[in-house]
Amino acid sequence: MLQTGESKFFIMYQEKSLCVVVPCYNEETQIGKVIETMPAIVDKIIIVDDQSKDSTCEVVVGYQKEHSRVVLIPHEENQGVGGAIATGYKWARDNEIDVTVVMAGDGQMHPGDLEPIIEPVASGEVDYSKGDRLRTRKSFEKIPKIRFFGNSMLSLLTKIASGYWHVADSQTGYTAISLRALQTINWDKMYKRYGQPNDLLVKLNVYDFSVRDVPIEPVYGQGEKSDIKVRRVIFTIGSLLVRLFFWRMKEKYLIRDTHPLVFFYFSGIISLIASLGFLVRLVMLWVDSGTVPELTLLIVLFCFGMGNLFIMFAMFFDMERNKHLK
Repeated sequence: MLQTGESKFFIMYQEKSLCVVVPCYNEETQIGKVIETMPAIVDKIIIVDDQSKDSTCEVVVGYQKEHSRVVLIPHEENQGVGGAIATGYKWARDNEIDVTVVMAGDGQMHPGDLEPIIEPVASGEVDYSKGDRLRTRKSFEKIPKIRFFGNSMLSLLTKIASGYWHVADSQTGYTAISLRALQTINWDKMYKRYGQPNDLLVKLNVYDFSVRDVPIEPVYGQGEKSDIKVRRVIFTIGSLLVRLFFWRMKEKYLIRDTHPLVFFYFSGIISLIASLGFLVRLVMLWVDSGTVPELTLLIVLFCFGMGNLFIMFAMFFDMERNKHLK
C-alpha cells in the first residue's frame, strides 16, 4: 500500500494510473538524470536500491524532498536486477497500479519512448509491451557489436523457449505490464539476475498473456557503466532458457493442456541424440576398418533428418498455438 505521507493523487494516463520501477545499483551519477527527465504522465517513480555501495540512496532521498512522486525502496541485501524489479512489481501490484513500466537507473532508456511503450497496455490491447532496439536502422551502429550479436543470439533462443515467436530483443529492460498480469505472476519465484526478462516472457506465455514489441532507439554513451560480461551472460542465460523451455512444455502443454507438439519435440530430441550416438559408432568403425559402413551412415542420416523434421513440426505447432498472443 502507499506509504504514510505519500500522495494518493494520480495524474492518470488514459484514465489509468501509471508508475515506473527503476532498479538501481551504484547509480549515484545517473539516477538524478532519470528522475529529472521522467515524463509528467508518470504518477509514481519507484526506485529500488539493490544495496548500492555508493551514495545512490542519499541522492534519491535528496530528490524526494522536491519530487513527491519518488518512492524509495532499499533492499537489505543485494538480490540482482531481477529481484529489484520484482520488488517494484509487488509494490505496484499491492497499490493496484494499472500500468507499470520498468526503466533502468543508468539513463539508457529514452523518456521519449515511454508513451509508445505504455500505449498498448493502457489501451488494453496487450498485457505486456517491451522495447525493441534491434528493429531500428541504426541499431547495429549504436549498440556495441559484441552486445548486438549476443543479444540477437539470446533473442533467437528466447523465441523457442518462450513461444513468443514474434518477439525480438529479449534482453531489453524497457517494458510495461498490466495490473492483471502483475496479479497473476508469482514474483517471489521470478529469476533474480540478468535472465529476468527471459524468465518473465516464459511465465507470461504459460498464462496466455499477449505481448507486443515497440521499436525504440538504443541509447549508449550517457555515462553509464556496465558490469555485464557478455560471454558469461550468454552461457548463463542460455542454460536458463533450456530449463525454461522444458518447464513451459510441461506447464503449458502437459499440465494445463495437452498438445501433440510435446511429442514431436520429444521425438525430435531423441532422434538427434540417436544420430549423434550412431555418428560416434560410424567414426569408430571407420577408424578400425578404414571404410565407411554404409548401413550406419544411412542410420545416421535417417535419424538426423527425422529429428530435424520432428522439431520443425513442433516449432510450427508452437507458432500456431501462440499466434493469437501478438
